[in-house]
Amino acid sequence: MSTPVKNVGVLLAGGVGSRVGLDIPKQLIKVAGKTLLEHTLVALHDHPDVDEVLVMMTPGHTDAVRDIVRKAGFEKVTAILEGGETRNATTQRAIDHLSAQHDPASVRILLHDAVRPLVTPRIIGECFAALADYPAVDVAIPSADTIIEVAPDDTIRSIPPRAALRRGQTPQAFRLDVLARAYELADADPDFTATDDCSVVLRYLPDEPIIVVHGDDRNMKVTEPIDVFIADKLFQLTGIDLPRGRDEAGYAEAFKGKTMVVFGGSYGIGADIAALASSYGATVLSYSRSTTGTDVGRRADIAAAAEDAITKAGSIDFVVNTAGVLPRGSLLETTEETVYAATDINYLGPIFIAQEFYPHLLASKGSLLLFTSSSYTRGRGGYSLYSSAKAATVNLTQALADEWAEDGVRVNCINPERTATPMRTKAFGAEPPGTLLESEAVARTSVDVLLSDQSGHVYDVRKDDPFALD
Repeated sequence: MSTPVKNVGVLLAGGVGSRVGLDIPKQLIKVAGKTLLEHTLVALHDHPDVDEVLVMMTPGHTDAVRDIVRKAGFEKVTAILEGGETRNATTQRAIDHLSAQHDPASVRILLHDAVRPLVTPRIIGECFAALADYPAVDVAIPSADTIIEVAPDDTIRSIPPRAALRRGQTPQAFRLDVLARAYELADADPDFTATDDCSVVLRYLPDEPIIVVHGDDRNMKVTEPIDVFIADKLFQLTGIDLPRGRDEAGYAEAFKGKTMVVFGGSYGIGADIAALASSYGATVLSYSRSTTGTDVGRRADIAAAAEDAITKAGSIDFVVNTAGVLPRGSLLETTEETVYAATDINYLGPIFIAQEFYPHLLASKGSLLLFTSSSYTRGRGGYSLYSSAKAATVNLTQALADEWAEDGVRVNCINPERTATPMRTKAFGAEPPGTLLESEAVARTSVDVLLSDQSGHVYDVRKDDPFALD
């Protein structure tokens, strides 16, 4: 009887942060609310084709990984080991460990850089699928740029045909016995040098074919300071890190005995969030100007809502603020009354809510959810008050997530693209059918975020993936 095949994801996290100007390993840099290592670990750990995960970490920093694994409950992580002095030395340690634990002929190994946090599930799945027919797999994308080969004096030596060139990425995947054999031969070569694992197989086992799986432009490597900024924006654009949904029973269990407070819950996204949570059994208390006379721009009103909610429910697990106003027009023509009203509601409101509800969220280890707008990334003429307040809300979310992290209180922000809501209709009038996101879809994502253990994220909710291939 043959031994069942085991798929092992190996997270290569042996780099340092020198090029990004830090004194910690670059894989511990925070992007979109989590370290690069956490993002990448989630991608491997949550993939249905991955049976086991092995983390190879920079020497002296394994305790940080153990803390991450323990807090997040990454049950598939079977070992956290120190990497070697080189990339190839790290791979050799992984081979040795796995060969001692399993029959190499039954193991499929997928090696991935921890600083490529945007790897997609498709890439991981296609790598393992390809190992059914090939002993080795690389991941690459076409080069949009012309590649030139230069001489030592920086003059052009040759210009290879671009059509035959690819830009290599990770993961790279192998049948473990094949990779182990290639490294065994490499170890006997005094002139051995390599920058990746496919090159080891190509050089020492040239008869073993290496198939190429199409990569993804998002699957970038965070190496330089600008890469940190780009990666953060890509997470916002793609929603690749959105929390997973649950089945109906899962939602009912998660909301059982829980209380949610919604500001702006009388219509639009707020009303849909309230209805969805209520349908799963949560106690939902909504406050708005039209139904309860609650003005989020007045601290006294927020304090009164908190007291009312505690009196009625006894505890508060989730707080959502969807209240907002969208004044349009030139700033020079905007009245002082409008300036103060918009600032009170759109900016001071989230601050007052955070301050007044923090003690209750601390008691429940609960979650605060705020809302921003795509205009936060670039102020737009015609509604400067709204854009600037929404940018402030994003910074408030990230700052509070850091301040409250040790207290177990989570803070996240939803950034829905143009959504069909009464507020938008009032500001922009009727728009072509099918061009707007449905508020129910935003509500569904909001519920998933509230139930997740993540904090400090700005989640884009979009109708379509802007990077999807046609």
